[in-house]
Amino acid sequence: MDNEMTLSFLAISENEGLARVAVTGFIAQLDPTIDELSEFKTVVSEAVSNAIIHGYEEDGRGVITVRAQRVDDVVTVSVTDMGVGIEDVSQAMEPLFTTKSEMERSGMGFTIMDSFSDQLTVMSKWQEGTTVTFSKKFYSVRTAVM
Repeated sequence: MDNEMTLSFLAISENEGLARVAVTGFIAQLDPTIDELSEFKTVVSEAVSNAIIHGYEEDGRGVITVRAQRVDDVVTVSVTDMGVGIEDVSQAMEPLFTTKSEMERSGMGFTIMDSFSDQLTVMSKWQEGTTVTFSKKFYSVRTAVM
């Protein structure tokens, strides 16, 4: 492993930005393209938002932990909550499925996360919490231009 970080914070919406900034700083060493950076920030935002809204049902009391590891040019991030969990992960990962339609949630979070990462896994236990893990290989701006 080349580098790693762990960040824990309260499950409140303003901390979504904190998670994005921390992970962005972590991957900056790889000199990613603007598109790679934007896509990865989006995946982080979706995972953290899901933990806040669905995992803790916006109670503001739970804790979310973001762990990032870098090996060569591959970054793997795990977002963990100890909230309500997901009763049926397969169903939750279907495009347009949402348990919060009254909040105008689109049900596209996992679809977006999957499309912007090279690998996505979701591990969840009902009433115990969820861990969303995603990884991406980065191509530095210098490599992308050549």
